Amino acid sequence: MLYVAVGCAILALLVWAGRGGRKVVPKRREWRFLSSAGALVAFTGAAYAGVRGAWEPAIVLMVVGLWLAFSTRAANGAAPATPSPRNRMSDADARSILGVGPDASASEIQAAYARLMRLAHPDKGGTDGLAAQLNAARDRLLKG
Repeated sequence: MLYVAVGCAILALLVWAGRGGRKVVPKRREWRFLSSAGALVAFTGAAYAGVRGAWEPAIVLMVVGLWLAFSTRAANGAAPATPSPRNRMSDADARSILGVGPDASASEIQAAYARLMRLAHPDKGGTDGLAAQLNAARDRLLKG
């Protein structure tokens, strides 16, 4: 058990040193990976402790592994709901979301969309819902 704790401490030190000492918050995809890896390590430790006859640490590690495994599944989340035709946004709502005026050209709308999408894309730390709203606002203004 001591080897696992020392290994985790060394790994944390290497990750911290690799980031230049600045605080880094893992994104959703990174959290799923880290949580899955932690669950695998906990299950392996539980099996090892169980084989050696240490039932208390085995039970604790199994519970930790189950918690990490379920938190990985919860981090996946549900797919974003697609907007129904009844809930379509108005032109004013779309312009408000993109931050463009009523006399904005198609190129200005596309530039505002691109600028906001660079910040709100799920791969860059944004959410699926915000990206869907930006897509819907762009489509509304360019097709409408």
